[in-house]
Amino acid sequence: MAGASGGTAAQTPDYGLDSPLHVRRMFGRGAWSLAFALLVWFMNRTEYPGPAITLLLVLGALGLVCISAGWYMVWSSRTGKLALRERLLDALALKDGERVLDAGCGKGLMAIGAAKRMKAGKVTAVDTWNPLAVSGNSSDAVRENAKLEGVADRVRVESGDLPKLMYPDGSFDAVVSSLALHFMADEPDRDQSVREMYRVLKPGGRLLIFDVAHTARYAEILRDCGAADVTVKPEGFLWCLPNRSVAARKA
Repeated sequence: MAGASGGTAAQTPDYGLDSPLHVRRMFGRGAWSLAFALLVWFMNRTEYPGPAITLLLVLGALGLVCISAGWYMVWSSRTGKLALRERLLDALALKDGERVLDAGCGKGLMAIGAAKRMKAGKVTAVDTWNPLAVSGNSSDAVRENAKLEGVADRVRVESGDLPKLMYPDGSFDAVVSSLALHFMADEPDRDQSVREMYRVLKPGGRLLIFDVAHTARYAEILRDCGAADVTVKPEGFLWCLPNRSVAARKA
C-alpha cells in the first residue's frame, strides 16, 4: 500500500503460527468456559447465589487460564521463537561458506536465519509442509520469506521426506531441525529421520535438533550411530511445553 510519501510499505517475513489447531482449541475452550460460567451464574444468581458465584469464579478462572495459554502460544510463535532461533544458531557455530541442511524447515525460520549468518555457502530447506505444523506452511512461503530477508540466493527449497533424505552421505557441514520430528506419529519414522540427518553430515559436522518431545530418544539414536559430544539441553518453556535441544558431532 502506498504511503503519504508515495513509497511502498515494507513487508515483514511471516514464520507462521505453530500448531494453529491447538491454539484455536485453547482459545475456544477459554471462550466457552467463560460463556458457560456467566450463563450458570445468570440462571442461578437469585435462587442459589452462593453456589452460582463459586461456579462463576471456578469456571471463569479456567477460561482465563485457557485464554492466557493461547496468548502465550501465539507469543511463542510470533516473538519467542525468533529469539530462540538466534540462540540455537549460536550453538551451531556456523562458519562462512558451509553447506547447511534445515530438515523439516516449515516456513524457513532456521534456514533463513542460517543463511543470514553467512556471506557465502548454501542452505537447503527440505520439508513436506504439514499444514498442521505451521499456519500457511508451504514451499512458496519459504521462498517469499527468504526473498524478504534478502537471502533468496543462498536458500534452496526442496520437497523431501525426512526418513528418506535424497542427499548422498557427507553432504552437509551442519544439519538443523526444529519442531519437525514430534509431528511424526510413528517412532520408527522419527528414529530413521535422526539417522538420516546424521548420515548426510560430513565427518566433524554438527547436528542440532530442537523439539518439545522425544529428545532423549533422539540422543539415544545418535549415540547408537556413533556420534560424538551428544548433549541434551533445556531451552525454556515456549508453547506451554518444556523445550530441549539435542546437539551432536559426527565422529
